[in-house]
Amino acid sequence: MAGKDKASGVKSAYEAAMERLEAQGIERPREEALSAEVKEEIAELRRRAEASLAELEILHRDRLRKAQSLDAREQEEDDYLRERRRIEDERDRKIAKARGA
Repeated sequence: MAGKDKASGVKSAYEAAMERLEAQGIERPREEALSAEVKEEIAELRRRAEASLAELEILHRDRLRKAQSLDAREQEEDDYLRERRRIEDERDRKIAKARGA
């Protein structure tokens, strides 16, 4: 309220940056208006993925402790990274679907 009355010609740093981007021919970022329901769905997807990742981490550490050879440890590490990427990719795909992308 006071900002508009006091200095209507003064721009925020954000507005100034957006104008510089537009001057370079770059469009302003879209401000997605997500409903509360979609936001909650996305939050739930993230919570589930974080729980899966936490479980995976616990199992990975346990398997590393039990691994007898260097080859077994390397294989476990490869399996862990592959599964982690799969969970993250699945989470990202579901979030994109929820957003309607």
